[in-house]
Amino acid sequence: MSNDQYNDKNIPEDADRIEQALPDAPPHDTEIPVDTNDAGEIAVERPTQEAEDAYGRGEGVGEEMEVQGLSQGQIVWGRFIRHRGAIFGLVTISSVFLLSLLSMGIGPIPGLWHVQDISSGDVVNGGRPSLSIPGVGGATEFAIGPNPFGQDSLGRDYFAQVMTGVQTSLLVAAVLGVVALTIGVTIGSLAGFYRGKVDMALMRFTDLVITLPVIVLGAVLGALVSRLPMRIGAGPELTQSIRENMPVLLAVALGCILWTGLARLVRSEFLSLREREFVDSARVAGASDWRIITKHMLPNAVGVIVVNGTLLMSAAVTLEAALSFVGFGISPPNISLGFLISDNQGAFSTRPWLFWWPGLFIILIALSINFIGDGLRDAFDPRTKKIPSPRAMAKAERELAATRVNQQSKEATR
Repeated sequence: MSNDQYNDKNIPEDADRIEQALPDAPPHDTEIPVDTNDAGEIAVERPTQEAEDAYGRGEGVGEEMEVQGLSQGQIVWGRFIRHRGAIFGLVTISSVFLLSLLSMGIGPIPGLWHVQDISSGDVVNGGRPSLSIPGVGGATEFAIGPNPFGQDSLGRDYFAQVMTGVQTSLLVAAVLGVVALTIGVTIGSLAGFYRGKVDMALMRFTDLVITLPVIVLGAVLGALVSRLPMRIGAGPELTQSIRENMPVLLAVALGCILWTGLARLVRSEFLSLREREFVDSARVAGASDWRIITKHMLPNAVGVIVVNGTLLMSAAVTLEAALSFVGFGISPPNISLGFLISDNQGAFSTRPWLFWWPGLFIILIALSINFIGDGLRDAFDPRTKKIPSPRAMAKAERELAATRVNQQSKEATR
Protein backbone atom coordinates (compact mmCIF):
# COMPACT_ATOMS: atom_id res chain seq x y z
CA MET A 1 0.00 0.00 0.00
CA SER A 2 1.36 3.37 -0.99
CA ASN A 3 1.92 6.17 1.42
CA ASP A 4 -0.89 8.25 -0.12
CA GLN A 5 -3.37 5.43 0.17
CA TYR A 6 -2.40 4.89 3.80
CA ASN A 7 -2.94 8.54 4.64
CA ASP A 8 -6.28 8.73 2.82
CA LYS A 9 -7.54 5.66 4.61
CA ASN A 10 -6.71 6.93 8.07
CA ILE A 11 -7.83 10.54 7.73
CA PRO A 12 -11.43 9.92 8.94
CA GLU A 13 -10.20 7.95 11.94
CA ASP A 14 -7.70 10.70 12.81
CA ALA A 15 -10.38 13.35 12.53
CA ASP A 16 -12.73 11.43 14.82
CA ARG A 17 -9.92 10.89 17.30
CA ILE A 18 -9.10 14.61 17.32
CA GLU A 19 -12.74 15.55 17.88
CA GLN A 20 -12.95 13.16 20.82
CA ALA A 21 -9.76 14.61 22.32
CA LEU A 22 -11.12 18.15 21.91
CA PRO A 23 -14.67 18.09 23.25
CA ASP A 24 -14.89 21.88 23.33
CA ALA A 25 -14.55 22.13 19.57
CA PRO A 26 -17.93 22.59 17.83
CA PRO A 27 -19.18 19.73 15.58
CA HIS A 28 -18.91 20.17 11.83
CA ASP A 29 -22.65 20.53 11.35
CA THR A 30 -23.30 22.86 14.30
CA GLU A 31 -24.25 26.44 13.59
CA ILE A 32 -23.03 29.06 16.03
CA PRO A 33 -25.20 32.16 16.41
CA VAL A 34 -23.14 35.20 15.59
CA ASP A 35 -24.13 38.87 15.56
CA THR A 36 -23.40 40.56 12.24
CA ASN A 37 -23.51 44.14 11.10
CA ASP A 38 -25.15 45.60 8.00
CA ALA A 39 -22.24 44.58 5.79
CA GLY A 40 -22.53 40.97 6.90
CA GLU A 41 -19.39 41.13 8.99
CA ILE A 42 -19.21 39.78 12.49
CA ALA A 43 -19.78 42.64 14.97
CA VAL A 44 -17.08 41.94 17.51
CA GLU A 45 -14.96 44.67 19.05
CA ARG A 46 -11.29 44.13 19.53
CA PRO A 47 -10.33 43.88 23.23
CA THR A 48 -9.27 47.26 24.55
CA GLN A 49 -6.06 48.00 26.43
CA GLU A 50 -8.09 47.95 29.65
CA ALA A 51 -9.24 44.40 28.92
CA GLU A 52 -5.74 43.25 28.11
CA ASP A 53 -4.42 44.77 31.32
CA ALA A 54 -7.23 43.16 33.31
CA TYR A 55 -6.36 39.68 32.12
CA GLY A 56 -2.67 40.24 31.56
CA ARG A 57 -0.69 39.70 28.40
CA GLY A 58 1.77 37.28 29.89
CA GLU A 59 4.77 38.06 32.05
CA GLY A 60 7.13 40.40 30.27
CA VAL A 61 5.04 40.62 27.06
CA GLY A 62 5.01 44.20 25.80
CA GLU A 63 7.19 45.51 28.61
CA GLU A 64 10.36 45.29 26.55
CA MET A 65 9.01 47.74 23.98
CA GLU A 66 7.96 50.18 26.72
CA VAL A 67 11.45 50.44 28.22
CA GLN A 68 13.50 50.01 25.06
CA GLY A 69 16.24 52.62 24.80
CA LEU A 70 15.64 54.02 28.32
CA SER A 71 18.08 54.10 31.20
CA GLN A 72 17.27 52.66 34.60
CA GLY A 73 16.65 56.13 35.99
CA GLN A 74 14.22 56.97 33.18
CA ILE A 75 12.34 53.72 33.69
CA VAL A 76 11.99 54.33 37.44
CA TRP A 77 10.94 57.94 36.92
CA GLY A 78 8.33 56.92 34.34
CA ARG A 79 6.77 54.44 36.75
CA PHE A 80 6.97 56.93 39.62
CA ILE A 81 5.09 59.73 37.84
CA ARG A 82 2.25 57.33 37.02
CA HIS A 83 1.66 56.75 40.74
CA ARG A 84 -1.04 59.22 41.79
CA GLY A 85 -0.33 59.00 45.51
CA ALA A 86 3.37 59.63 44.99
CA ILE A 87 2.71 62.68 42.82
CA PHE A 88 0.27 64.01 45.42
CA GLY A 89 2.87 63.54 48.15
CA LEU A 90 5.64 65.12 46.08
CA VAL A 91 3.53 68.17 45.20
CA THR A 92 2.28 68.55 48.78
CA ILE A 93 5.63 68.36 50.53
CA SER A 94 7.24 70.59 47.89
CA SER A 95 4.50 73.19 48.38
CA VAL A 96 4.88 73.07 52.18
CA PHE A 97 8.66 73.43 51.93
CA LEU A 98 8.46 76.33 49.45
CA LEU A 99 5.84 78.07 51.57
CA SER A 100 8.05 77.91 54.67
CA LEU A 101 11.15 78.87 52.70
CA LEU A 102 9.59 81.89 51.01
CA SER A 103 7.86 83.01 54.20
CA MET A 104 10.67 82.78 56.75
CA GLY A 105 13.77 82.45 54.57
CA ILE A 106 16.70 80.22 55.46
CA GLY A 107 19.86 81.05 57.39
CA PRO A 108 20.95 84.63 56.72
CA ILE A 109 18.49 84.97 53.80
CA PRO A 110 15.29 86.67 55.03
CA GLY A 111 11.83 85.62 53.92
CA LEU A 112 8.96 87.57 52.40
CA TRP A 113 6.63 87.43 55.41
CA HIS A 114 6.28 90.71 57.27
CA VAL A 115 7.09 89.03 60.62
CA GLN A 116 10.66 87.73 60.66
CA ASP A 117 11.48 88.33 64.34
CA ILE A 118 9.13 86.19 66.41
CA SER A 119 8.57 88.46 69.40
CA SER A 120 5.66 89.34 71.65
CA GLY A 121 3.17 92.04 70.75
CA ASP A 122 -0.42 93.18 71.18
CA VAL A 123 -3.13 90.54 70.91
CA VAL A 124 -5.56 91.59 68.16
CA ASN A 125 -9.18 90.30 68.09
CA GLY A 126 -8.47 87.77 70.83
CA GLY A 127 -5.71 86.21 68.75
CA ARG A 128 -8.17 84.81 66.20
CA PRO A 129 -6.92 83.95 62.69
CA SER A 130 -7.34 86.72 60.15
CA LEU A 131 -7.50 84.22 57.27
CA SER A 132 -10.95 84.14 55.66
CA ILE A 133 -12.11 81.69 52.99
CA PRO A 134 -15.44 82.13 51.15
CA GLY A 135 -18.05 79.77 52.53
CA VAL A 136 -16.11 79.03 55.74
CA GLY A 137 -17.33 80.67 58.95
CA GLY A 138 -19.65 83.02 57.06
CA ALA A 139 -16.83 84.68 55.08
CA THR A 140 -17.75 86.15 51.69
CA GLU A 141 -14.29 86.88 50.27
CA PHE A 142 -10.77 85.54 50.49
CA ALA A 143 -8.36 87.50 52.70
CA ILE A 144 -5.07 86.68 54.42
CA GLY A 145 -4.76 89.51 56.91
CA PRO A 146 -1.82 90.30 59.20
CA ASN A 147 -2.12 87.07 61.26
CA PRO A 148 -3.64 84.33 59.08
CA PHE A 149 -3.03 81.59 61.69
CA GLY A 150 -3.84 83.84 64.64
CA GLN A 151 -1.69 84.80 67.65
CA ASP A 152 -0.65 83.04 70.83
CA SER A 153 -1.18 84.37 74.35
CA LEU A 154 1.91 86.63 74.06
CA GLY A 155 0.76 88.22 70.81
CA ARG A 156 3.30 86.43 68.60
CA ASP A 157 2.34 85.72 65.01
CA TYR A 158 1.42 82.05 64.80
CA PHE A 159 1.98 81.75 61.03
CA ALA A 160 5.64 82.66 61.47
CA GLN A 161 5.98 80.13 64.28
CA VAL A 162 4.34 77.32 62.30
CA MET A 163 6.50 77.98 59.22
CA THR A 164 9.62 77.96 61.39
CA GLY A 165 8.44 74.71 62.97
CA VAL A 166 7.94 73.18 59.51
CA GLN A 167 11.56 73.99 58.62
CA THR A 168 12.76 72.44 61.88
CA SER A 169 10.73 69.25 61.38
CA LEU A 170 11.95 68.86 57.78
CA LEU A 171 15.55 69.45 58.92
CA VAL A 172 15.24 66.77 61.61
CA ALA A 173 13.72 64.33 59.10
CA ALA A 174 16.49 64.93 56.53
CA VAL A 175 19.39 64.68 58.99
CA LEU A 176 17.94 61.63 60.73
CA GLY A 177 17.39 59.95 57.37
CA VAL A 178 20.98 60.52 56.29
CA VAL A 179 22.43 59.24 59.59
CA ALA A 180 20.17 56.18 59.75
CA LEU A 181 20.83 55.35 56.08
CA THR A 182 24.58 55.61 56.54
CA ILE A 183 24.68 53.35 59.60
CA GLY A 184 22.05 50.90 58.42
CA VAL A 185 23.44 50.44 54.90
CA THR A 186 27.00 50.06 56.20
CA ILE A 187 26.16 47.44 58.83
CA GLY A 188 23.67 45.59 56.63
CA SER A 189 25.94 45.42 53.59
CA LEU A 190 28.98 44.23 55.58
CA ALA A 191 26.94 41.58 57.40
CA GLY A 192 25.33 40.29 54.21
CA PHE A 193 28.51 40.29 52.14
CA TYR A 194 30.99 38.72 54.57
CA ARG A 195 28.59 36.52 56.58
CA GLY A 196 30.20 34.24 59.17
CA LYS A 197 31.60 35.90 62.29
CA VAL A 198 31.17 39.41 60.91
CA ASP A 199 27.49 38.76 60.26
CA MET A 200 26.98 37.26 63.71
CA ALA A 201 28.70 40.13 65.53
CA LEU A 202 26.90 42.88 63.61
CA MET A 203 23.47 41.24 63.85
CA ARG A 204 23.79 40.62 67.58
CA PHE A 205 24.63 44.29 68.03
CA THR A 206 21.59 45.14 65.91
CA ASP A 207 19.39 42.91 68.06
CA LEU A 208 20.68 44.70 71.15
CA VAL A 209 19.68 48.09 69.76
CA ILE A 210 16.27 46.75 68.66
CA THR A 211 15.42 45.72 72.22
CA LEU A 212 15.80 49.31 73.46
CA PRO A 213 12.48 51.23 73.52
CA VAL A 214 12.73 54.01 70.96
CA ILE A 215 10.55 56.56 72.77
CA VAL A 216 12.32 56.13 76.09
CA LEU A 217 15.79 56.15 74.54
CA GLY A 218 14.88 59.15 72.40
CA ALA A 219 13.64 61.02 75.47
CA VAL A 220 16.88 60.26 77.30
CA LEU A 221 18.97 61.41 74.33
CA GLY A 222 16.87 64.55 73.93
CA ALA A 223 17.32 65.39 77.61
CA LEU A 224 21.08 64.80 77.37
CA VAL A 225 21.38 67.05 74.34
CA SER A 226 19.42 69.85 76.03
CA ARG A 227 21.59 69.62 79.15
CA LEU A 228 24.85 69.09 77.28
CA PRO A 229 26.19 72.66 77.75
CA MET A 230 25.70 72.41 81.50
CA ARG A 231 27.31 68.98 81.68
CA ILE A 232 30.49 70.00 79.86
CA GLY A 233 30.74 73.42 81.51
CA ALA A 234 30.56 75.26 78.20
CA GLY A 235 30.93 79.02 77.95
CA PRO A 236 28.21 81.38 76.77
CA GLU A 237 29.18 81.22 73.08
CA LEU A 238 29.40 77.42 72.98
CA THR A 239 26.17 77.13 74.96
CA GLN A 240 24.36 79.38 72.48
CA SER A 241 25.76 77.44 69.53
CA ILE A 242 24.67 74.08 71.00
CA ARG A 243 21.18 75.37 71.68
CA GLU A 244 20.81 76.80 68.19
CA ASN A 245 21.96 73.51 66.62
CA MET A 246 19.89 71.34 68.95
CA PRO A 247 17.59 70.06 66.11
CA VAL A 248 20.61 68.71 64.25
CA LEU A 249 22.08 67.12 67.39
CA LEU A 250 18.74 65.54 68.27
CA ALA A 251 18.36 64.20 64.72
CA VAL A 252 21.84 62.65 64.85
CA ALA A 253 21.06 61.05 68.23
CA LEU A 254 17.78 59.61 66.95
CA GLY A 255 19.39 58.43 63.74
CA CYS A 256 21.83 56.37 65.78
CA ILE A 257 18.95 54.22 67.12
CA LEU A 258 16.52 54.03 64.15
CA TRP A 259 18.75 52.23 61.63
CA THR A 260 18.10 48.66 62.78
CA GLY A 261 15.23 47.78 60.45
CA LEU A 262 17.07 49.09 57.43
CA ALA A 263 20.21 47.13 58.36
CA ARG A 264 18.25 43.87 58.45
CA LEU A 265 16.62 44.53 55.08
CA VAL A 266 19.92 45.45 53.42
CA ARG A 267 21.54 42.35 54.89
CA SER A 268 18.86 40.06 53.46
CA GLU A 269 19.17 41.78 50.08
CA PHE A 270 22.94 41.35 50.06
CA LEU A 271 22.67 37.69 51.02
CA SER A 272 20.63 37.19 47.86
CA LEU A 273 22.76 39.39 45.60
CA ARG A 274 26.12 37.85 46.57
CA GLU A 275 25.01 34.56 44.97
CA ARG A 276 24.20 36.16 41.61
CA GLU A 277 26.27 35.58 38.49
CA PHE A 278 27.42 39.17 38.05
CA VAL A 279 29.02 39.11 41.51
CA ASP A 280 30.87 35.88 40.68
CA SER A 281 32.03 37.43 37.40
CA ALA A 282 33.33 40.53 39.17
CA ARG A 283 35.14 38.40 41.73
CA VAL A 284 36.74 36.25 38.99
CA ALA A 285 37.80 39.42 37.16
CA GLY A 286 39.80 40.44 40.23
CA ALA A 287 37.53 43.18 41.63
CA SER A 288 38.08 44.08 45.27
CA ASP A 289 35.41 43.63 47.92
CA TRP A 290 34.92 47.40 48.12
CA ARG A 291 34.30 47.64 44.37
CA ILE A 292 31.93 44.68 44.37
CA ILE A 293 29.90 46.17 47.22
CA THR A 294 29.77 49.76 45.93
CA LYS A 295 29.70 49.24 42.15
CA HIS A 296 27.76 46.02 41.73
CA MET A 297 25.65 45.21 44.79
CA LEU A 298 24.56 48.57 46.21
CA PRO A 299 23.03 49.78 42.90
CA ASN A 300 20.91 46.63 42.82
CA ALA A 301 19.72 47.21 46.40
CA VAL A 302 18.94 50.90 45.93
CA GLY A 303 15.20 50.24 45.78
CA VAL A 304 15.07 48.76 49.28
CA ILE A 305 17.35 51.50 50.60
CA VAL A 306 15.42 54.44 49.15
CA VAL A 307 11.99 53.15 50.14
CA ASN A 308 12.96 52.45 53.74
CA GLY A 309 14.82 55.75 53.91
CA THR A 310 11.56 57.59 53.19
CA LEU A 311 9.78 55.57 55.86
CA LEU A 312 12.47 56.52 58.37
CA MET A 313 12.03 60.19 57.52
CA SER A 314 8.28 59.93 58.02
CA ALA A 315 8.80 58.27 61.40
CA ALA A 316 11.28 61.01 62.31
CA VAL A 317 8.63 63.72 61.91
CA THR A 318 6.14 62.01 64.22
CA LEU A 319 8.82 60.94 66.72
CA GLU A 320 10.23 64.47 67.00
CA ALA A 321 6.72 65.84 67.49
CA ALA A 322 6.04 63.27 70.22
CA LEU A 323 9.32 63.99 72.04
CA SER A 324 8.80 67.74 71.82
CA PHE A 325 5.24 67.37 73.10
CA VAL A 326 6.40 65.57 76.26
CA GLY A 327 9.22 68.10 76.75
CA PHE A 328 12.23 65.99 75.72
CA GLY A 329 12.67 67.23 72.17
CA ILE A 330 13.18 70.69 70.70
CA SER A 331 13.33 73.49 73.26
CA PRO A 332 13.64 77.30 72.97
CA PRO A 333 15.01 79.24 71.22
CA ASN A 334 14.20 76.63 68.56
CA ILE A 335 10.64 75.99 67.43
CA SER A 336 9.15 72.75 66.14
CA LEU A 337 5.60 71.64 65.36
CA GLY A 338 5.52 69.32 68.36
CA PHE A 339 6.82 72.10 70.63
CA LEU A 340 4.02 74.42 69.44
CA ILE A 341 1.37 71.85 70.36
CA SER A 342 2.98 71.27 73.73
CA ASP A 343 3.42 74.97 74.46
CA ASN A 344 -0.26 75.75 73.75
CA GLN A 345 -1.92 72.65 75.18
CA GLY A 346 -3.59 74.73 77.93
CA ALA A 347 -5.53 76.74 75.32
CA PHE A 348 -7.18 73.80 73.57
CA SER A 349 -10.72 74.63 74.72
CA THR A 350 -10.50 78.40 74.15
CA ARG A 351 -8.24 78.73 71.08
CA PRO A 352 -8.24 75.39 69.23
CA TRP A 353 -6.61 76.88 66.12
CA LEU A 354 -3.31 76.80 68.00
CA PHE A 355 -3.55 72.99 67.63
CA TRP A 356 -5.09 72.79 64.17
CA TRP A 357 -2.25 74.33 62.20
CA PRO A 358 0.80 72.49 63.59
CA GLY A 359 -1.20 69.22 63.67
CA LEU A 360 -2.28 69.73 60.06
CA PHE A 361 1.27 70.25 58.86
CA ILE A 362 2.54 67.23 60.81
CA ILE A 363 -0.08 65.08 59.06
CA LEU A 364 0.68 66.56 55.64
CA ILE A 365 4.43 66.03 55.95
CA ALA A 366 4.15 62.47 57.31
CA LEU A 367 1.55 61.36 54.75
CA SER A 368 3.41 62.96 51.85
CA ILE A 369 6.65 61.17 52.71
CA ASN A 370 4.76 57.88 53.07
CA PHE A 371 3.07 58.34 49.68
CA ILE A 372 6.42 59.11 48.06
CA GLY A 373 7.90 55.97 49.61
CA ASP A 374 4.96 53.93 48.31
CA GLY A 375 5.50 55.30 44.81
CA LEU A 376 9.23 54.61 44.94
CA ARG A 377 8.55 51.03 46.01
CA ASP A 378 6.31 50.45 43.00
CA ALA A 379 8.76 52.22 40.69
CA PHE A 380 11.78 50.18 41.73
CA ASP A 381 9.88 46.86 41.74
CA PRO A 382 8.74 46.01 38.17
CA ARG A 383 6.76 43.03 39.46
CA THR A 384 4.09 45.23 41.04
CA LYS A 385 1.00 45.49 38.88
CA LYS A 386 -2.12 47.58 39.24
CA ILE A 387 -5.08 45.40 40.23
CA PRO A 388 -7.97 46.08 37.82
CA SER A 389 -11.31 47.18 39.20
CA PRO A 390 -14.38 44.87 39.09
CA ARG A 391 -15.80 47.05 36.33
CA ALA A 392 -12.69 46.53 34.21
CA MET A 393 -12.81 42.80 34.86
CA ALA A 394 -16.48 42.59 33.81
CA LYS A 395 -15.78 44.54 30.64
CA ALA A 396 -12.85 42.27 29.86
CA GLU A 397 -15.09 39.23 30.33
CA ARG A 398 -17.58 40.53 27.74
CA GLU A 399 -14.96 41.51 25.19
CA LEU A 400 -13.01 38.27 25.46
CA ALA A 401 -16.21 36.23 25.23
CA ALA A 402 -17.12 38.08 22.02
CA THR A 403 -13.63 37.41 20.69
CA ARG A 404 -14.01 33.66 21.32
CA VAL A 405 -17.36 33.62 19.46
CA ASN A 406 -15.72 35.39 16.55
CA GLN A 407 -12.90 32.86 16.39
CA GLN A 408 -15.26 29.89 16.62
CA SER A 409 -17.47 31.27 13.84
CA LYS A 410 -14.47 31.72 11.59
CA GLU A 411 -13.43 28.11 12.22
CA ALA A 412 -16.96 26.89 11.51
CA THR A 413 -17.19 28.71 8.16
CA ARG A 414 -13.93 27.27 6.87
